[in-house]
Amino acid sequence: MESRYKSYQSIENLSKVVGQEVTLRGWVFNTRSKGKLHFIILRDGSGICQCVVFKGNISEEIFESAKSLTQESSLSVTGTVKKDERSPGGFEIDVTDLKIHHISTDYPITPKEHGDSFLIEHRHLWLRSSRQHAIMRIRSSVIKAIRDFFDGNGFKLMDSPLLTPNACEGTSTLFETNYFDFGKAYLSQSGQLYAEASAMALGRVYTFGPTFRAERSKTRKHLTEFWMVEPEMAYFDLNDDMDLAEDLVEYIVQYVLKTNKLELDVLERDITQLEKVRRPFHRMSYTEAVDWLVKNKIPLKKNINGEEVDIHPFPWGEDFGTVQEEALMEQFDKPCIIHRYPTEVKAFYMKRDPENEKVVMAMDMLGPEKAGEIIGGSQREDDYDLLLERIKFHELPVEEFQWYLDLRKYGSVPHSGFGLGVERVVKWITGAKHIREVIPFPRMIYRITP
Repeated sequence: MESRYKSYQSIENLSKVVGQEVTLRGWVFNTRSKGKLHFIILRDGSGICQCVVFKGNISEEIFESAKSLTQESSLSVTGTVKKDERSPGGFEIDVTDLKIHHISTDYPITPKEHGDSFLIEHRHLWLRSSRQHAIMRIRSSVIKAIRDFFDGNGFKLMDSPLLTPNACEGTSTLFETNYFDFGKAYLSQSGQLYAEASAMALGRVYTFGPTFRAERSKTRKHLTEFWMVEPEMAYFDLNDDMDLAEDLVEYIVQYVLKTNKLELDVLERDITQLEKVRRPFHRMSYTEAVDWLVKNKIPLKKNINGEEVDIHPFPWGEDFGTVQEEALMEQFDKPCIIHRYPTEVKAFYMKRDPENEKVVMAMDMLGPEKAGEIIGGSQREDDYDLLLERIKFHELPVEEFQWYLDLRKYGSVPHSGFGLGVERVVKWITGAKHIREVIPFPRMIYRITP
């Protein structure tokens, strides 16, 4: 859609206005001078462009002012658009006028190497770098792809509350706060339980927003605040759930490949693996996965009395960690869904397999290239008595979940859903080393600023 704001142009649209005079507004990315020429590399948030200031085309005053420009100074540049394959972005501006808004002094992030701790401390400025700019644009595309996918397939967006009276996944990872006269309230771990109520009203829904986990994890894949999309579907069983998850991930990856070629090039991302992300994905049961781990002598790493030990063979009933997930995925070049996990390692709301009550109708999608888990979901327990039994087994307050039990009391139906972590997907697609790079302002157990 063409912008109705025509007072200035954006760099990403310069191909449409070759030969025309335009005004760009942005910040100095870099500069260099050569005799009667100043070269300004300008960034405006949509891209970068070389602006050529020739002494013969402008006044002496403007030419001299161009000399004062420093990294991240803000300015407006007016000139004629020329196609030039040698220039950054493939276009350049022959400058006829220049207006400086602010001269930046002592900008802390220079072209030299900086350590991780320095960069994260200056996250508010680090976002301006080429790499971070590319990652954030890909993140934006991932979010647009998610919304387009669900909006185009009959789903309705239904917002779940961020303040809740109880836990969804477990009480040990909750951020709590005081809520007026009601006592404690908690920041939501997931919008799922409320999405189930919405699905009973609208059929197919999704909730999309921030979620919070007070996990004391310092891995490259954990944040305390992250974004998650959670579809919930009435009359879907586990197979329907897995099919939808495959469709969604394929759509996201292919959309980014089509939309963000420039950003992937900036990141020097090898896209050959991403191009293979086409349905059908691989699938295996938890039991099949354990058999593979045992056969390939992949141990369970466990902390016993403060010492990490390897347990052989991998015991059935234990949940998979990073070691097991990455080992399993070495054999695949596109995502794999592991399904039917042991009942005891999964949440109370997951439906037990009618053919084997030792496992639940759950599934996790693991990504290749050490992406880890990018989706977790299940068919939900739709039987009132069985769900009540699980709530009591997990020692959860029945009165707090009475509204949730009501969904099984008034017109209960089979239903399923899953959660996709936006940051996990963006980290995988961009090839980022740490998850802190793929969210604008990361929150981790050791950081809550800037």
